[in-house]
Amino acid sequence: MRRDTHAERDDIDRVVKDQTVCSLFQQTVQQFGAVEALKWRTERGWQGLTWREYGDQVRDFANGLIALGLQPGDFVNLLAANRPEYYVTDVAILHAGGTPVSLYNSLAPEQMEYIINHCEATYVIVENRAFYEKLRAIRPQIGTVRRVIVMEGGADILDPWVLSLDSVLGLGRDFAHSHGTELERRWQAIKPEALATLIYTSGTTGPPKGVMVSHYNVVWTAESLQRILPRVSGTRHISYLPLAHIAERMAGHYLQIRSASTCYFCPSPQEIAQYLTDVRPEFFFAVALIWENLHAGLTTAIANNPDEGQRRMVQDALATRLETVRLRERGQTISPELQQRAAQAEGVTAMIRQRVGLDAVQAAGTGAAPIAPEILEWFHAIGVPILEVYGQSEDTGPTSWNRPDAFKIGSVGPAVPGVEVRLLDDGELLVRGGNVTGGYYKEPALTAETFDAEGWLHSGDVAEIDADGFIKIVDRKKEIIITAGGKNIAPSNIENLLKQKPLIGQACVIGDRRPFVSALVVLDAESVVPWARQRQLPADLAQLAAHPAVSAEVQRYIDEINQHLNNVERIKKFTVLPHEWTPDSGELTPTLKMKRKVVNQKYDEIIEAMYK
Repeated sequence: MRRDTHAERDDIDRVVKDQTVCSLFQQTVQQFGAVEALKWRTERGWQGLTWREYGDQVRDFANGLIALGLQPGDFVNLLAANRPEYYVTDVAILHAGGTPVSLYNSLAPEQMEYIINHCEATYVIVENRAFYEKLRAIRPQIGTVRRVIVMEGGADILDPWVLSLDSVLGLGRDFAHSHGTELERRWQAIKPEALATLIYTSGTTGPPKGVMVSHYNVVWTAESLQRILPRVSGTRHISYLPLAHIAERMAGHYLQIRSASTCYFCPSPQEIAQYLTDVRPEFFFAVALIWENLHAGLTTAIANNPDEGQRRMVQDALATRLETVRLRERGQTISPELQQRAAQAEGVTAMIRQRVGLDAVQAAGTGAAPIAPEILEWFHAIGVPILEVYGQSEDTGPTSWNRPDAFKIGSVGPAVPGVEVRLLDDGELLVRGGNVTGGYYKEPALTAETFDAEGWLHSGDVAEIDADGFIKIVDRKKEIIITAGGKNIAPSNIENLLKQKPLIGQACVIGDRRPFVSALVVLDAESVVPWARQRQLPADLAQLAAHPAVSAEVQRYIDEINQHLNNVERIKKFTVLPHEWTPDSGELTPTLKMKRKVVNQKYDEIIEAMYK
């Protein structure tokens, strides 16, 4: 049945009319006050706040900010790992009439300086002394910042520029006694078109752009998503991706307010495997690299099981389940005999889900970077149907999302409710809906380039849309490789094929204005070290990168991949790099997407050597 996106948008507009993030939060606190809202782990075990307690802390901190002199429209920067104080201060800033703007923890001091000055922040809230020291180093350059508020250990910093979080909460309680109605007056005066945040795109080169996300964008998008992935009060999920990115901010923060779900904080993506088994989330969103690492760890453990009988049993069960997934995807009949074998294999797949803490998952998502269809098929086979989402900061996170009851592996799903999509003649995807933001802060020319007069967001992505409305992203318009022979190649497709191979963690395909395609390959430490030990090779990543046995294995992978590519796309040369890529080493963004331009610049000499 053909969707009426205009009717969907009108209905969402009706539901969210006059709503702001503040009114939505107050509604949730009133309705679900006794439900646990925020959970975090300490040396004494898990601690928590109910929605009512969360609301009390928001009230006190917001009053504290007003007492300090925060004015409606002021910007406040946040710099911290995922923790309950982050959510409290973020929502409190909004209630006081300000706009919270998150900073990536990995930013260099000069990058922080740029964003703080660009939005003219009046306050900066940081996690601890280490982050305060970063700010102190650039204090002369950030003259708009009146005070720094430290979440943890602020009372121990002897600097009149610094306030502790507790002191601001206390100030707020005192302020409320003499100005009891000021806070309520402020948050009720906020209009839906007011800014809820600026999302500074991480980018790969040049200064970041501040995407203007309004209260209307947030509540509209949350309502749209709740219609396809409904969360109920108390649904467990984990906040662990950077809150400076729209993915975590939308899926982990704003949607939590809309649904009254229970958020468990994980301070770092590197710790997510442990938190999965502790929390056993019911909703789990991860970027492609997290799913790839989970897949690599599980498949390596299965392959290295010394009990041949157990290993074969698990591999046979997975093969059976994969066969059913692929037949279902192609719309082919699954025989009764195969159905029976797949049902018998459920005991094995249930064991795998339990091992990694995914046994309670009711909805799982992936986005922010492409993921190989084979990875999705594998997780569908073990009973974790990952639903791929596509979007960007400029449309508050989601453009499209596969549905639990209607998905196509390899697509990013149909547009979310109320959102229109269409393609230009060159294949660029355009988006229009209540999720589309107002443009870039202080950048009218860039805004006009990306958002047209009819309300369409020009995504910069080349896509295809099938007859059922399912979108497939071909590649970034600006990242399409054009070879010296004039052939267009989508590098991410080839990179996904490479990353499916057991020993490969990351890959970058080269070939723009070149006579042939080459690749930079990064080994996956979790897979390559056990592989090396079995062959009595050194366990050091740098030594393995240069070892002939590793080169031979990667060449074997490339020979297999090349059979599925046309002649122009085939990889002719490759180089295995001696270390992993991380946000700290510069090749990945904080959300673990590859910075293609950085990689090309950083490894320029190695790339040139492949073409000599």
